[in-house]
Amino acid sequence: MRSIPQILKDSKTIAIVGLSNKPDRASHGVAEYLKNAGYQIIPVNPSYAGQTILDETVHATLQEAADALAASGQRIDIVDCFRKSEDIPPIARDAIAVRAGCLWMQLDIENQAAADLARAAGLDVVMNHCIKIEHRTLNA
Repeated sequence: MRSIPQILKDSKTIAIVGLSNKPDRASHGVAEYLKNAGYQIIPVNPSYAGQTILDETVHATLQEAADALAASGQRIDIVDCFRKSEDIPPIARDAIAVRAGCLWMQLDIENQAAADLARAAGLDVVMNHCIKIEHRTLNA
């Protein structure tokens, strides 16, 4: 199990599940911060599929996002979840299916069953932590 600083250092591509196109939403601010910090962000939100958010094409599913990346030989390093805690298990299964490196649940999001599932499949798991705060603290 890698530490948060190690996960952030090793990762290049972050799928943002539940990314909103509304600039006042936390998911939008975090995605914009991560993009400006040099990460490749991949928006995943079926409500906005085919549209662009932060100049990135939005995918309906993690699988669709992973397939788009695979064409250029890339993979999803972190699946960053902006969904309710009870919505995380299917996302965890999708993260496992696309061979992501880490399942990350944002502040106030925790699902032990999803965490156990992801860990058992070899993914790193972070719960109840904001990736933007962690990155900013690391680079302060």
